[in-house]
Amino acid sequence: MDTVIRTENLTHVYSRGTPFEKTAISGISVEIHAGELVAVIGHTGSGKSTFMQHLNGLLRPDGGTVYVDGEDIFATKEATRDVRFKVGLVFQYPEYQLFEETVYKDISFGPKNMKLSEAEIDERVREAAHFTGVGEELFERSPLELSGGQKRRVAIAGVMAMRPRVLILDEPTAGLDPAGCAGILQNITDYRRETGSTVLLVTHSMDDAAKIAGRLIVFHEGSVAMDGTPEEVFSRQQELIGMGLDVPQSAAIADALRARGVKLPKSIYTLDSLREAVLGLAEGVPQC
Repeated sequence: MDTVIRTENLTHVYSRGTPFEKTAISGISVEIHAGELVAVIGHTGSGKSTFMQHLNGLLRPDGGTVYVDGEDIFATKEATRDVRFKVGLVFQYPEYQLFEETVYKDISFGPKNMKLSEAEIDERVREAAHFTGVGEELFERSPLELSGGQKRRVAIAGVMAMRPRVLILDEPTAGLDPAGCAGILQNITDYRRETGSTVLLVTHSMDDAAKIAGRLIVFHEGSVAMDGTPEEVFSRQQELIGMGLDVPQSAAIADALRARGVKLPKSIYTLDSLREAVLGLAEGVPQC
């Protein structure tokens, strides 16, 4: 399997040498493969966001190495600069970073910095707008006039327009209502399916992770505590709860039903799988 990102013993310490010194991540060694959709989950302060900011060179490690396509991204200044076009990072609340006069200019900001032709920039803006559900009728409007959900989509489109090999989204559904959350998650799923890009979703929401991810990496106190499929990770409910994390609501409901003697498979962690299991039981119950 093609490895896009690899970290070896990655370590970062904040405020080193002061009374506030804190090791945010320690000895992180992971591989991310081409085309994966990985959810990186953990409690606030677990180190997941610090880890992600190393992957495109925003933070420099105090120890260890980050490789993108086999190249040490901190080997030269040029390598560090170039990786920011390969690994696109969308910050939590990215709409606060919108600053151009129009939506079109905001989405085109990244491609312009890549020194692309006007035709190529226009193609990428329209493509990214399509992936994020930003209608072309919004192109000439000020981003500041848009709703919160629309601003979020424009900000994400601005990173997608650079066509990064890896797209990282830090809490992309934070602060959105349920409909907004569902829409953003569907946009991410569609983008990954249509482009074949690798996507890393940083989230504390187990339900978001369960809906779209094929692999989960769980951070706890600056280290990787779990790394596996959703079925593997969510089967360790008590360990997750011990880390201060929730489990998907569907998994919790299924566990409660099992405690009452209902025979359900262990692999339930989404609403669809719970619905199928319960309907399957109902089909086997004699009707009065």
